[in-house]
Amino acid sequence: MRIATFNLENLDEVTSSSAPALDVRIEVMRPQLLRLDADIVCLQEVHGQERTGEKRALIALHKLLEGTDYAHFHLVSTLTQEGEVYDKRNLVILSRYPVLAQQQFKNDHIGELAYRSVTAIPEQTEAKPVNWERPILYCKIMSPIGELHLINLHLKSRIPTPIPGQKRGFQYNSAGGWAEGYFISSMKRVGQALETRLLLDEIFDQQEEANIVVCGDFNASPEQVPVEAIIGRVENVNNPNIRHRQMLSASDSVSNPKKYSHLHAGHGNLLDHLLFSQSMLGLYQGAEIHNEQLHDESLAFASDKKYPESDHAPFVAKFGE
Repeated sequence: MRIATFNLENLDEVTSSSAPALDVRIEVMRPQLLRLDADIVCLQEVHGQERTGEKRALIALHKLLEGTDYAHFHLVSTLTQEGEVYDKRNLVILSRYPVLAQQQFKNDHIGELAYRSVTAIPEQTEAKPVNWERPILYCKIMSPIGELHLINLHLKSRIPTPIPGQKRGFQYNSAGGWAEGYFISSMKRVGQALETRLLLDEIFDQQEEANIVVCGDFNASPEQVPVEAIIGRVENVNNPNIRHRQMLSASDSVSNPKKYSHLHAGHGNLLDHLLFSQSMLGLYQGAEIHNEQLHDESLAFASDKKYPESDHAPFVAKFGE
């Protein structure tokens, strides 16, 4: 059984003078999906498209999957309260195996937070709500190893949350305004991670030896708080009695020269992760990060038209007898 995660980076059919046409992106990205040869795929940043008189749908994704085995997989995605996919950045799970249950979580285990800005112009006198921008997508799948609990994530990016009166275009009025926006984004990212960890504990409460995989774009490297919060290392909790609830990282078995899924300013970052529960360790056979085509997204003139591939690398792990 091969399980993969891949941030497709704003997959859409709408184009502009600076964006590549969808068929150009498909030409580059379909071989990447085929190379994964996956039985289950978690996708991030899948945009929805609209047709007159119809619900918003994942038209661009279906075009990408045409002619592949994935076109016949079970498909689960995040949905709005109206029952249609989001306009931007949907999470999608594709599964060769039957989907037994699905659910999404967004401030369900943690109620809305409240925060009063200290740099807003004009000054804020009351706290404003802080909530997550994207849900957590959960599925229960009947896999060859039995019931598999799968969680697909796209945590908040590092881009600062806008502070009223502190930004014009790309320019901030003060370093403090930028720093506060970065702090709020960090709060959202860690909040999503905490909600994910609470969901994991809820699953373990019901089944101590549950088979669980958590994967997606965490927008955080392995040593940072969001990843640590989800993993729940025994070294952090200082309690060997709950060691079986510690998640294991597939990236730990990837060699250092290949251990990155994103390139920025010449530095390889591991922002995409695939974690699995202790019960699956005996079946784990290894992982691959397909980063040969990654370009440095920070380079001058590195437009999407020039680089129609995603700026994230696909990541696949294999489990078997």
